[in-house]
Amino acid sequence: MIKILHQIGRYFLMLKEVFNKPTKWVVMRPLIFKEIDDLIVGSMGIVAFISFFIGGVVAIQTALNLTNPLIPKSLIAFATRQSVILEFSPTFLSIIMAGRAGSYITSSIGTMRVTEQIDALEVMGVNSLNYLIFPKIIAFLLYPFVISVSIFLGILGGWLAGVYGGFISNDEFIGGIQREFIPFHIIYAFIKTFIFGFILATIPSFHGFYMKGGALEVGKASTTSFVWSCVVIILIDYILTQILLS
Repeated sequence: MIKILHQIGRYFLMLKEVFNKPTKWVVMRPLIFKEIDDLIVGSMGIVAFISFFIGGVVAIQTALNLTNPLIPKSLIAFATRQSVILEFSPTFLSIIMAGRAGSYITSSIGTMRVTEQIDALEVMGVNSLNYLIFPKIIAFLLYPFVISVSIFLGILGGWLAGVYGGFISNDEFIGGIQREFIPFHIIYAFIKTFIFGFILATIPSFHGFYMKGGALEVGKASTTSFVWSCVVIILIDYILTQILLS
């Protein structure tokens, strides 16, 4: 327990240093664009693929479980919309991103630690925490765009699976999507997304920056960062749901 509290305190001290002594914008700008390309643009393929087919799976499973003829088929679209917007896109995809982007962040920073590149930055008087982590935080400010694409593709996948699978008509699906729509649910999803994006940028960076050892420990640090990122995402998801939706 003491070790966990020590790591939590170390994490918040790291965040303080990230925003101290900022690197010059001329140096930081290309770093930010590189991180956007690696972490955001590079993740769009897997995000699009998973979102599209999960939306289809949700629609099919809902349709197959609606055995009562008194229940309107528009509920298929309603369930697909709610599942994708409230949980799948912001939360489930963030866990996937913890594996994809988080492991990349931890391994890249951890490799720099092993090869003493971080020590070289500090010898030159560079704030290594700001230099390495701040661009990743800025890049993840675009994470809501990724989630908005995921929401669109998830609902599109549900529409194609439901309509062309013969489970529901086009008009019923459109009506189900519009049924009892609450705009705040979109805001709720984006609030979670901003917080999850910050977690995905900082927790993997923390484990990579403070790792010790050689190449084997880089792999262990990546695994640890993935586990803790998932744990924190699930906990914050629970807290935000209690606060914002109850």
